[in-house]
Amino acid sequence: VVRQHLLQRYEHQPFISCLAGFYSCRWKRYQREKTEPGKCCCSMRECMFFPLLVATFCVSLVFLYTWGEGKNDYNGFDWYNFGNLGFWFLWSLLILIVAAVLFTYISLLLVLAMCLLAEGQQLYLHWSHKIGTVLTLVFSLSSLFALSILWRDHQKTVRLSFQVTAPFLHIGAIAIMVLLSWPVALHAIRADKKVIQVIIVGPYLAILLFLFLIPLGMYSPCIREKGTLGPKPVLIGHRGAPMVAPENTEMSFLKTIEHGGDGLETDVAISYDGVPFLMHDNTLRRTTNIQEVYPNDIDKGAAFFSWDALQKLNAGTWFLKNKPFVGMGSLSKADQKQAMNQSIYKLSSFLRLADSHNKLVIFDLYRPPEKHPYRNSWIRIILDCILNESKIKRHLVLWLHNSVRSYVQAVAPGFQHIMGRKEPIEDLLKRNIGKLNLVYTDMSSEDIRKYAEANITTNFYVVNEPWLYSLAWCSGAHSVTTNAVHLLKELNQPLFLMTPKQYNTMWILTDLTSAFLISLIFAL
Repeated sequence: VVRQHLLQRYEHQPFISCLAGFYSCRWKRYQREKTEPGKCCCSMRECMFFPLLVATFCVSLVFLYTWGEGKNDYNGFDWYNFGNLGFWFLWSLLILIVAAVLFTYISLLLVLAMCLLAEGQQLYLHWSHKIGTVLTLVFSLSSLFALSILWRDHQKTVRLSFQVTAPFLHIGAIAIMVLLSWPVALHAIRADKKVIQVIIVGPYLAILLFLFLIPLGMYSPCIREKGTLGPKPVLIGHRGAPMVAPENTEMSFLKTIEHGGDGLETDVAISYDGVPFLMHDNTLRRTTNIQEVYPNDIDKGAAFFSWDALQKLNAGTWFLKNKPFVGMGSLSKADQKQAMNQSIYKLSSFLRLADSHNKLVIFDLYRPPEKHPYRNSWIRIILDCILNESKIKRHLVLWLHNSVRSYVQAVAPGFQHIMGRKEPIEDLLKRNIGKLNLVYTDMSSEDIRKYAEANITTNFYVVNEPWLYSLAWCSGAHSVTTNAVHLLKELNQPLFLMTPKQYNTMWILTDLTSAFLISLIFAL
Protein backbone atom coordinates (compact mmCIF):
# COMPACT_ATOMS: atom_id res chain seq x y z
CA VAL A 1 0.00 0.00 0.00
CA VAL A 2 2.84 2.35 0.94
CA ARG A 3 4.63 1.54 -2.32
CA GLN A 4 1.45 2.21 -4.32
CA HIS A 5 0.93 5.53 -2.51
CA LEU A 6 4.52 6.61 -3.20
CA LEU A 7 4.21 5.55 -6.84
CA GLN A 8 1.01 7.60 -7.28
CA ARG A 9 2.71 10.59 -5.65
CA TYR A 10 5.78 10.18 -7.87
CA GLU A 11 3.65 9.89 -11.03
CA HIS A 12 1.74 13.03 -9.95
CA GLN A 13 4.89 15.16 -9.68
CA PRO A 14 5.41 15.72 -13.44
CA PHE A 15 1.94 17.31 -13.65
CA ILE A 16 2.73 19.73 -10.82
CA SER A 17 6.16 20.38 -12.34
CA CYS A 18 4.52 21.40 -15.62
CA LEU A 19 2.06 23.69 -13.86
CA ALA A 20 4.74 25.37 -11.75
CA GLY A 21 7.17 25.44 -14.65
CA PHE A 22 4.86 27.31 -16.98
CA TYR A 23 3.54 29.63 -14.25
CA SER A 24 6.65 30.25 -12.16
CA CYS A 25 9.52 28.78 -14.23
CA ARG A 26 10.16 26.55 -11.20
CA TRP A 27 10.62 23.15 -12.80
CA LYS A 28 12.48 21.54 -9.86
CA ARG A 29 10.57 20.08 -6.95
CA TYR A 30 12.84 21.68 -4.32
CA GLN A 31 12.01 25.13 -5.76
CA ARG A 32 8.32 24.78 -4.89
CA GLU A 33 6.47 25.19 -1.60
CA LYS A 34 3.14 23.78 -0.53
CA THR A 35 0.50 25.95 1.08
CA GLU A 36 0.00 25.14 4.74
CA PRO A 37 -3.62 24.63 5.87
CA GLY A 38 -5.14 27.95 6.89
CA LYS A 39 -2.30 29.95 5.36
CA CYS A 40 -2.33 32.36 2.43
CA CYS A 41 -1.86 30.87 -1.04
CA CYS A 42 1.21 33.00 -1.68
CA SER A 43 3.81 35.16 0.02
CA MET A 44 2.99 38.71 1.02
CA ARG A 45 4.95 40.08 -1.91
CA GLU A 46 2.97 37.91 -4.33
CA CYS A 47 -0.40 38.74 -2.80
CA MET A 48 -0.85 41.77 -5.06
CA PHE A 49 -0.16 39.88 -8.30
CA PHE A 50 -2.89 37.24 -8.13
CA PRO A 51 -5.69 39.86 -7.75
CA LEU A 52 -3.95 41.82 -10.53
CA LEU A 53 -4.04 38.72 -12.74
CA VAL A 54 -7.76 38.25 -12.06
CA ALA A 55 -8.43 41.95 -12.76
CA THR A 56 -6.43 41.77 -16.00
CA PHE A 57 -8.44 38.73 -17.08
CA CYS A 58 -11.70 40.62 -16.50
CA VAL A 59 -10.56 43.82 -18.24
CA SER A 60 -9.08 41.99 -21.23
CA LEU A 61 -12.29 39.95 -21.55
CA VAL A 62 -14.37 43.14 -21.53
CA PHE A 63 -12.18 44.71 -24.23
CA LEU A 64 -12.16 41.57 -26.39
CA TYR A 65 -15.95 41.36 -26.23
CA THR A 66 -16.34 45.09 -26.83
CA TRP A 67 -14.05 45.13 -29.83
CA GLY A 68 -15.34 41.83 -31.20
CA GLU A 69 -18.93 43.06 -31.17
CA GLY A 70 -17.83 46.19 -33.03
CA LYS A 71 -17.01 44.20 -36.18
CA ASN A 72 -20.01 45.80 -37.85
CA ASP A 73 -18.06 49.09 -37.98
CA TYR A 74 -14.54 47.84 -38.71
CA ASN A 75 -14.59 49.31 -42.21
CA GLY A 76 -15.53 52.73 -40.85
CA PHE A 77 -12.71 52.50 -38.31
CA ASP A 78 -10.18 51.62 -41.02
CA TRP A 79 -11.53 54.40 -43.25
CA TYR A 80 -11.06 56.88 -40.38
CA ASN A 81 -7.44 55.79 -40.00
CA PHE A 82 -6.89 56.02 -43.74
CA GLY A 83 -7.97 59.65 -43.61
CA ASN A 84 -5.44 60.37 -40.86
CA LEU A 85 -2.53 58.19 -42.00
CA GLY A 86 -2.85 58.34 -45.78
CA PHE A 87 -2.60 54.58 -46.43
CA TRP A 88 -5.00 51.67 -46.10
CA PHE A 89 -4.46 48.93 -43.53
CA LEU A 90 -6.83 46.62 -41.64
CA TRP A 91 -6.06 48.11 -38.23
CA SER A 92 -9.33 46.73 -36.90
CA LEU A 93 -8.25 43.14 -37.60
CA LEU A 94 -4.82 43.74 -36.07
CA ILE A 95 -6.37 45.04 -32.84
CA LEU A 96 -8.75 42.05 -32.72
CA ILE A 97 -5.87 39.59 -33.12
CA VAL A 98 -3.76 41.33 -30.44
CA ALA A 99 -6.72 41.43 -28.04
CA ALA A 100 -7.47 37.73 -28.61
CA VAL A 101 -3.83 36.69 -28.12
CA LEU A 102 -3.43 38.71 -24.91
CA PHE A 103 -6.71 37.41 -23.50
CA THR A 104 -5.70 33.82 -24.29
CA TYR A 105 -2.34 34.39 -22.60
CA ILE A 106 -3.91 35.79 -19.41
CA SER A 107 -6.54 33.02 -19.41
CA LEU A 108 -3.85 30.35 -19.53
CA LEU A 109 -1.99 31.99 -16.63
CA LEU A 110 -5.22 32.07 -14.61
CA VAL A 111 -5.96 28.41 -15.36
CA LEU A 112 -2.43 27.47 -14.27
CA ALA A 113 -2.88 29.45 -11.05
CA MET A 114 -6.18 27.73 -10.29
CA CYS A 115 -4.66 24.31 -10.90
CA LEU A 116 -1.71 25.10 -8.62
CA LEU A 117 -4.09 26.29 -5.91
CA ALA A 118 -6.12 23.10 -6.27
CA GLU A 119 -2.88 21.12 -5.75
CA GLY A 120 -2.05 23.11 -2.62
CA GLN A 121 0.98 24.82 -4.17
CA GLN A 122 2.09 28.33 -3.31
CA LEU A 123 1.78 30.81 -6.16
CA TYR A 124 4.79 32.60 -7.55
CA LEU A 125 4.29 34.44 -10.85
CA HIS A 126 7.51 34.69 -12.83
CA TRP A 127 8.76 38.21 -13.48
CA SER A 128 8.26 37.84 -17.27
CA HIS A 129 4.59 36.95 -16.70
CA LYS A 130 4.26 39.90 -14.34
CA ILE A 131 5.45 42.20 -17.08
CA GLY A 132 3.12 40.51 -19.57
CA THR A 133 0.19 40.90 -17.18
CA VAL A 134 0.86 44.59 -16.61
CA LEU A 135 1.27 45.24 -20.36
CA THR A 136 -2.01 43.42 -21.09
CA LEU A 137 -3.80 45.45 -18.43
CA VAL A 138 -2.38 48.74 -19.74
CA PHE A 139 -3.27 47.83 -23.35
CA SER A 140 -6.84 46.83 -22.46
CA LEU A 141 -7.51 49.84 -20.23
CA SER A 142 -6.00 52.35 -22.66
CA SER A 143 -7.95 50.81 -25.56
CA LEU A 144 -11.23 50.96 -23.64
CA PHE A 145 -10.49 54.58 -22.70
CA ALA A 146 -9.67 55.48 -26.32
CA LEU A 147 -12.91 53.85 -27.49
CA SER A 148 -14.94 55.79 -24.94
CA ILE A 149 -13.42 59.09 -26.13
CA LEU A 150 -13.02 58.63 -29.88
CA TRP A 151 -15.87 56.23 -30.67
CA ARG A 152 -18.68 56.92 -28.25
CA ASP A 153 -21.33 55.29 -30.42
CA HIS A 154 -19.47 52.01 -29.94
CA GLN A 155 -20.86 51.85 -26.40
CA LYS A 156 -24.36 51.86 -27.90
CA THR A 157 -23.36 48.97 -30.17
CA VAL A 158 -22.21 46.94 -27.17
CA ARG A 159 -25.46 47.65 -25.32
CA LEU A 160 -27.44 46.53 -28.35
CA SER A 161 -25.39 43.33 -28.56
CA PHE A 162 -26.48 42.35 -25.05
CA GLN A 163 -30.04 42.03 -26.37
CA VAL A 164 -28.82 39.08 -28.45
CA THR A 165 -25.86 37.67 -26.51
CA ALA A 166 -26.92 38.21 -22.86
CA PRO A 167 -28.66 34.80 -22.45
CA PHE A 168 -25.56 33.00 -23.72
CA LEU A 169 -23.20 35.19 -21.68
CA HIS A 170 -25.30 34.29 -18.64
CA ILE A 171 -24.82 30.57 -19.26
CA GLY A 172 -21.09 31.06 -19.80
CA ALA A 173 -20.71 33.04 -16.56
CA ILE A 174 -22.60 30.37 -14.60
CA ALA A 175 -20.35 27.67 -16.10
CA ILE A 176 -17.25 29.58 -14.97
CA MET A 177 -18.67 29.88 -11.45
CA VAL A 178 -19.22 26.11 -11.35
CA LEU A 179 -15.60 25.52 -12.38
CA LEU A 180 -14.38 27.98 -9.74
CA SER A 181 -16.38 26.28 -7.02
CA TRP A 182 -13.74 23.54 -6.63
CA PRO A 183 -10.75 25.77 -5.68
CA VAL A 184 -13.03 28.02 -3.61
CA ALA A 185 -14.41 25.06 -1.64
CA LEU A 186 -10.93 23.55 -1.26
CA HIS A 187 -9.41 26.70 0.24
CA ALA A 188 -12.45 27.39 2.40
CA ILE A 189 -12.16 23.92 3.95
CA ARG A 190 -8.40 24.31 4.46
CA ALA A 191 -8.83 27.67 6.21
CA ASP A 192 -8.47 27.35 10.01
CA LYS A 193 -10.43 30.52 10.83
CA LYS A 194 -14.09 31.35 10.25
CA VAL A 195 -13.19 34.89 9.16
CA ILE A 196 -10.98 33.58 6.38
CA GLN A 197 -13.70 31.17 5.27
CA VAL A 198 -16.20 34.04 5.07
CA ILE A 199 -13.69 36.15 3.10
CA ILE A 200 -13.23 33.29 0.63
CA VAL A 201 -16.83 32.08 0.29
CA GLY A 202 -18.73 35.37 0.81
CA PRO A 203 -17.76 37.20 -2.42
CA TYR A 204 -18.15 33.98 -4.41
CA LEU A 205 -21.73 33.45 -3.20
CA ALA A 206 -22.58 37.13 -3.71
CA ILE A 207 -21.45 37.00 -7.35
CA LEU A 208 -23.27 33.69 -7.84
CA LEU A 209 -26.52 35.10 -6.46
CA PHE A 210 -26.18 38.14 -8.72
CA LEU A 211 -25.74 35.89 -11.76
CA PHE A 212 -28.73 33.77 -10.74
CA LEU A 213 -30.99 36.83 -10.61
CA ILE A 214 -29.59 38.94 -13.46
CA PRO A 215 -32.00 37.50 -16.09
CA LEU A 216 -34.78 39.39 -14.28
CA GLY A 217 -33.33 42.61 -15.74
CA MET A 218 -32.71 41.30 -19.25
CA TYR A 219 -34.69 42.55 -22.24
CA SER A 220 -34.58 41.43 -25.85
CA PRO A 221 -37.11 41.96 -28.66
CA CYS A 222 -36.06 38.48 -29.85
CA ILE A 223 -37.80 36.94 -26.82
CA ARG A 224 -41.38 37.02 -28.04
CA GLU A 225 -44.44 34.85 -28.48
CA LYS A 226 -44.77 32.64 -31.54
CA GLY A 227 -46.40 34.27 -34.53
CA THR A 228 -45.50 37.84 -33.52
CA LEU A 229 -42.29 38.16 -35.57
CA GLY A 230 -42.66 40.63 -38.41
CA PRO A 231 -41.45 40.26 -42.01
CA LYS A 232 -37.76 40.14 -42.85
CA PRO A 233 -36.33 43.66 -43.32
CA VAL A 234 -35.76 44.80 -46.88
CA LEU A 235 -32.07 45.00 -47.92
CA ILE A 236 -30.60 48.14 -49.47
CA GLY A 237 -27.05 47.82 -50.81
CA HIS A 238 -24.75 50.43 -49.23
CA ARG A 239 -22.73 51.75 -52.21
CA GLY A 240 -23.80 48.53 -53.87
CA ALA A 241 -22.16 45.37 -52.60
CA PRO A 242 -18.76 46.67 -51.43
CA MET A 243 -17.72 43.36 -49.84
CA VAL A 244 -17.74 41.59 -53.22
CA ALA A 245 -17.11 44.48 -55.67
CA PRO A 246 -15.56 47.97 -55.68
CA GLU A 247 -17.96 50.41 -54.02
CA ASN A 248 -20.10 52.80 -56.10
CA THR A 249 -19.27 51.04 -59.38
CA GLU A 250 -21.55 49.39 -61.89
CA MET A 251 -20.25 45.98 -60.82
CA SER A 252 -21.11 46.71 -57.19
CA PHE A 253 -24.72 47.59 -57.98
CA LEU A 254 -25.11 44.63 -60.32
CA LYS A 255 -23.87 42.34 -57.53
CA THR A 256 -26.51 43.81 -55.18
CA ILE A 257 -29.19 43.08 -57.74
CA GLU A 258 -27.77 39.60 -58.38
CA HIS A 259 -27.92 38.74 -54.67
CA GLY A 260 -31.53 39.90 -54.32
CA GLY A 261 -31.13 43.39 -52.85
CA ASP A 262 -34.29 45.50 -52.91
CA GLY A 263 -32.64 48.92 -53.13
CA LEU A 264 -29.41 50.75 -53.93
CA GLU A 265 -27.70 53.45 -51.86
CA THR A 266 -24.94 55.73 -53.13
CA ASP A 267 -23.18 59.09 -52.76
CA VAL A 268 -23.42 61.86 -55.35
CA ALA A 269 -20.90 64.59 -56.16
CA ILE A 270 -20.75 66.98 -59.13
CA SER A 271 -17.77 67.33 -61.43
CA TYR A 272 -16.21 70.68 -62.31
CA ASP A 273 -18.13 70.71 -65.60
CA GLY A 274 -21.48 69.84 -64.02
CA VAL A 275 -21.78 66.06 -64.36
CA PRO A 276 -23.22 64.23 -61.31
CA PHE A 277 -21.10 61.16 -60.47
CA LEU A 278 -20.80 58.66 -57.63
CA MET A 279 -18.07 59.17 -55.02
CA HIS A 280 -18.10 58.91 -51.25
CA ASP A 281 -14.77 60.50 -50.29
CA ASN A 282 -13.80 64.13 -50.80
CA THR A 283 -10.69 63.01 -52.67
CA LEU A 284 -9.95 60.21 -55.12
CA ARG A 285 -7.02 58.68 -53.20
CA ARG A 286 -8.78 55.69 -51.68
CA THR A 287 -10.97 54.37 -54.49
CA THR A 288 -9.06 55.18 -57.69
CA ASN A 289 -5.56 54.94 -59.19
CA ILE A 290 -5.09 58.72 -59.12
CA GLN A 291 -1.50 58.30 -57.87
CA GLU A 292 -0.63 56.74 -61.21
CA VAL A 293 -2.68 58.97 -63.51
CA TYR A 294 -2.53 62.34 -61.74
CA PRO A 295 0.28 62.03 -59.16
CA ASN A 296 0.36 65.79 -58.53
CA ASP A 297 -3.38 65.99 -57.75
CA ILE A 298 -3.88 63.20 -55.20
CA ASP A 299 -5.19 65.61 -52.57
CA LYS A 300 -7.32 67.61 -54.98
CA GLY A 301 -11.05 67.50 -54.29
CA ALA A 302 -12.97 65.04 -56.46
CA ALA A 303 -15.45 67.76 -57.45
CA PHE A 304 -12.66 69.85 -59.04
CA PHE A 305 -11.99 67.29 -61.78
CA SER A 306 -13.81 67.42 -65.10
CA TRP A 307 -15.82 64.40 -66.19
CA ASP A 308 -13.30 63.66 -68.97
CA ALA A 309 -10.51 63.57 -66.37
CA LEU A 310 -12.55 61.34 -64.06
CA GLN A 311 -13.21 58.86 -66.86
CA LYS A 312 -9.48 58.19 -67.22
CA LEU A 313 -9.28 56.78 -63.68
CA ASN A 314 -9.64 53.13 -62.72
CA ALA A 315 -12.08 52.56 -59.83
CA GLY A 316 -11.49 48.85 -59.23
CA THR A 317 -7.83 47.92 -58.86
CA TRP A 318 -7.66 49.43 -55.34
CA PHE A 319 -10.31 46.94 -54.21
CA LEU A 320 -8.25 43.92 -55.22
CA LYS A 321 -5.12 45.41 -53.67
CA ASN A 322 -6.48 46.64 -50.31
CA LYS A 323 -9.31 44.14 -49.63
CA PRO A 324 -11.15 46.73 -47.52
CA PHE A 325 -13.32 44.38 -45.45
CA VAL A 326 -12.35 41.81 -42.83
CA GLY A 327 -13.33 38.30 -43.96
CA MET A 328 -14.10 39.27 -47.56
CA GLY A 329 -13.11 35.96 -49.07
CA SER A 330 -11.61 35.52 -52.52
CA LEU A 331 -13.17 36.53 -55.83
CA SER A 332 -13.46 34.30 -58.86
CA LYS A 333 -11.14 35.04 -61.77
CA ALA A 334 -14.08 36.42 -63.74
CA ASP A 335 -15.00 38.78 -60.89
CA GLN A 336 -11.38 39.85 -60.49
CA LYS A 337 -11.18 40.69 -64.17
CA GLN A 338 -14.47 42.58 -64.02
CA ALA A 339 -13.35 44.53 -60.92
CA MET A 340 -10.10 45.58 -62.62
CA ASN A 341 -12.08 47.23 -65.42
CA GLN A 342 -14.40 49.38 -63.31
CA SER A 343 -14.55 53.14 -63.77
CA ILE A 344 -16.25 56.02 -61.94
CA TYR A 345 -20.01 55.76 -62.43
CA LYS A 346 -22.34 58.53 -63.58
CA LEU A 347 -25.52 59.25 -61.62
CA SER A 348 -27.61 58.98 -64.78
CA SER A 349 -26.25 55.49 -65.52
CA PHE A 350 -26.89 54.44 -61.94
CA LEU A 351 -30.52 55.63 -62.09
CA ARG A 352 -31.17 53.87 -65.42
CA LEU A 353 -29.79 50.64 -63.97
CA ALA A 354 -32.04 50.91 -60.89
CA ASP A 355 -35.07 51.78 -63.01
CA SER A 356 -34.52 48.84 -65.37
CA HIS A 357 -34.50 46.44 -62.38
CA ASN A 358 -37.24 48.29 -60.46
CA LYS A 359 -34.99 48.98 -57.45
CA LEU A 360 -35.36 51.73 -54.86
CA VAL A 361 -32.60 54.36 -54.79
CA ILE A 362 -31.39 56.53 -51.92
CA PHE A 363 -28.38 58.83 -52.04
CA ASP A 364 -26.33 61.23 -49.96
CA LEU A 365 -25.87 64.46 -51.88
CA TYR A 366 -22.63 66.42 -51.48
CA ARG A 367 -22.81 70.13 -52.19
CA PRO A 368 -19.83 71.28 -54.28
CA PRO A 369 -17.17 73.16 -52.28
CA GLU A 370 -16.57 76.88 -52.47
CA LYS A 371 -15.21 78.23 -55.78
CA HIS A 372 -16.98 75.43 -57.61
CA PRO A 373 -18.97 76.78 -60.59
CA TYR A 374 -22.07 74.76 -59.70
CA ARG A 375 -22.09 75.36 -55.95
CA ASN A 376 -25.39 77.25 -56.07
CA SER A 377 -27.14 75.28 -58.80
CA TRP A 378 -26.26 71.73 -57.79
CA ILE A 379 -29.77 70.70 -56.70
CA ARG A 380 -31.22 71.74 -60.07
CA ILE A 381 -28.53 69.72 -61.86
CA ILE A 382 -29.29 66.60 -59.81
CA LEU A 383 -33.05 66.98 -60.27
CA ASP A 384 -32.57 67.43 -64.01
CA CYS A 385 -30.56 64.22 -64.09
CA ILE A 386 -33.29 62.34 -62.19
CA LEU A 387 -36.32 63.74 -63.97
CA ASN A 388 -35.14 64.36 -67.53
CA GLU A 389 -31.91 62.50 -68.25
CA SER A 390 -32.56 59.15 -66.53
CA LYS A 391 -36.37 59.37 -66.29
CA ILE A 392 -36.46 56.86 -63.43
CA LYS A 393 -39.90 56.09 -62.06
CA ARG A 394 -40.41 58.67 -59.32
CA HIS A 395 -41.78 56.32 -56.67
CA LEU A 396 -38.42 54.52 -56.70
CA VAL A 397 -36.58 57.62 -55.46
CA LEU A 398 -36.15 58.00 -51.69
CA TRP A 399 -35.30 61.69 -51.24
CA LEU A 400 -33.17 62.20 -48.12
CA HIS A 401 -31.67 65.69 -48.46
CA ASN A 402 -33.59 67.95 -46.10
CA SER A 403 -32.53 71.56 -46.76
CA VAL A 404 -34.50 71.95 -50.02
CA ARG A 405 -37.27 69.44 -49.36
CA SER A 406 -40.15 71.86 -49.97
CA TYR A 407 -38.70 72.85 -53.34
CA VAL A 408 -38.21 69.22 -54.35
CA GLN A 409 -41.75 68.31 -53.31
CA ALA A 410 -43.03 71.13 -55.50
CA VAL A 411 -41.05 70.41 -58.68
CA ALA A 412 -40.83 66.62 -58.38
CA PRO A 413 -44.02 65.19 -56.88
CA GLY A 414 -44.00 61.42 -56.55
CA PHE A 415 -40.71 61.00 -54.71
CA GLN A 416 -40.80 59.10 -51.42
CA HIS A 417 -39.47 61.44 -48.76
CA ILE A 418 -37.27 60.15 -45.98
CA MET A 419 -35.94 61.91 -42.86
CA GLY A 420 -32.46 61.30 -41.48
CA ARG A 421 -33.30 61.80 -37.80
CA LYS A 422 -36.07 61.14 -35.29
CA GLU A 423 -38.76 63.82 -35.14
CA PRO A 424 -42.28 64.05 -33.69
CA ILE A 425 -44.82 62.04 -35.67
CA GLU A 426 -47.02 65.10 -36.19
CA ASP A 427 -44.19 67.05 -37.84
CA LEU A 428 -43.30 64.14 -40.13
CA LEU A 429 -46.88 63.65 -41.30
CA LYS A 430 -47.32 67.38 -41.84
CA ARG A 431 -44.29 67.38 -44.18
CA ASN A 432 -45.42 64.21 -46.02
CA ILE A 433 -42.47 62.15 -44.79
CA GLY A 434 -43.20 58.43 -44.65
CA LYS A 435 -39.84 56.93 -43.79
CA LEU A 436 -36.95 57.43 -41.35
CA ASN A 437 -33.31 56.71 -42.19
CA LEU A 438 -31.53 56.23 -38.86
CA VAL A 439 -28.12 55.06 -37.71
CA TYR A 440 -28.49 51.58 -36.23
CA THR A 441 -27.38 52.73 -32.76
CA ASP A 442 -30.73 54.59 -32.54
CA MET A 443 -32.61 51.30 -32.86
CA SER A 444 -35.53 51.02 -30.45
CA SER A 445 -38.38 48.55 -30.85
CA GLU A 446 -40.70 50.93 -28.99
CA ASP A 447 -39.94 53.85 -31.32
CA ILE A 448 -40.26 51.60 -34.37
CA ARG A 449 -43.69 50.49 -33.18
CA LYS A 450 -44.88 54.06 -32.55
CA TYR A 451 -43.78 55.24 -36.00
CA ALA A 452 -45.28 52.14 -37.63
CA GLU A 453 -48.66 52.92 -36.07
CA ALA A 454 -48.56 56.22 -38.01
CA ASN A 455 -47.54 54.38 -41.23
CA ILE A 456 -43.97 55.68 -40.98
CA THR A 457 -41.41 52.96 -41.69
CA THR A 458 -37.78 52.84 -40.50
CA ASN A 459 -34.52 52.07 -42.27
CA PHE A 460 -31.30 51.52 -40.29
CA TYR A 461 -27.76 51.94 -41.57
CA VAL A 462 -25.18 50.43 -41.83
CA VAL A 463 -26.11 46.91 -40.70
CA ASN A 464 -23.59 44.25 -41.73
CA GLU A 465 -23.46 41.63 -38.97
CA PRO A 466 -26.08 38.84 -38.81
CA TRP A 467 -26.67 39.43 -35.06
CA LEU A 468 -27.44 43.11 -35.70
CA TYR A 469 -29.70 42.28 -38.63
CA SER A 470 -31.47 39.74 -36.41
CA LEU A 471 -32.03 42.44 -33.81
CA ALA A 472 -33.41 44.83 -36.43
CA TRP A 473 -35.73 42.05 -37.63
CA CYS A 474 -37.02 41.33 -34.13
CA SER A 475 -37.42 45.06 -33.43
CA GLY A 476 -39.70 45.49 -36.44
CA ALA A 477 -37.45 47.49 -38.79
CA HIS A 478 -38.79 47.78 -42.33
CA SER A 479 -35.39 47.88 -44.05
CA VAL A 480 -31.64 48.11 -43.48
CA THR A 481 -28.79 49.56 -45.52
CA THR A 482 -25.97 47.03 -45.62
CA ASN A 483 -22.58 46.20 -47.12
CA ALA A 484 -23.42 42.49 -46.88
CA VAL A 485 -26.51 41.86 -49.00
CA HIS A 486 -25.00 38.55 -50.13
CA LEU A 487 -24.77 37.33 -46.50
CA LEU A 488 -27.96 38.70 -44.96
CA LYS A 489 -30.13 37.52 -47.85
CA GLU A 490 -29.32 33.94 -46.79
CA LEU A 491 -30.59 34.50 -43.23
CA ASN A 492 -34.01 32.84 -43.02
CA GLN A 493 -34.71 33.64 -39.36
CA PRO A 494 -33.10 35.67 -36.57
CA LEU A 495 -30.02 34.09 -35.02
CA PHE A 496 -31.66 34.28 -31.59
CA LEU A 497 -35.39 33.79 -31.23
CA MET A 498 -37.15 32.36 -28.17
CA THR A 499 -40.55 32.44 -26.59
CA PRO A 500 -40.70 33.79 -23.01
CA LYS A 501 -41.54 30.27 -21.81
CA GLN A 502 -38.47 28.78 -23.49
CA TYR A 503 -36.24 31.50 -22.10
CA ASN A 504 -37.57 31.11 -18.55
CA THR A 505 -37.14 27.34 -18.75
CA MET A 506 -33.53 27.74 -19.92
CA TRP A 507 -32.83 30.28 -17.15
CA ILE A 508 -34.34 28.15 -14.35
CA LEU A 509 -32.69 24.90 -15.52
CA THR A 510 -29.29 26.64 -15.76
CA ASP A 511 -29.60 28.04 -12.24
CA LEU A 512 -30.89 24.80 -10.68
CA THR A 513 -28.27 22.62 -12.39
CA SER A 514 -25.41 24.91 -11.40
CA ALA A 515 -26.71 25.22 -7.81
CA PHE A 516 -26.84 21.42 -7.54
CA LEU A 517 -23.31 20.95 -8.91
CA ILE A 518 -21.84 23.68 -6.68
CA SER A 519 -23.58 22.25 -3.60
CA LEU A 520 -22.27 18.80 -4.47
CA ILE A 521 -18.70 20.10 -4.83
CA PHE A 522 -18.85 21.93 -1.49
CA ALA A 523 -20.32 18.84 0.18
CA LEU A 524 -17.53 16.61 -1.09
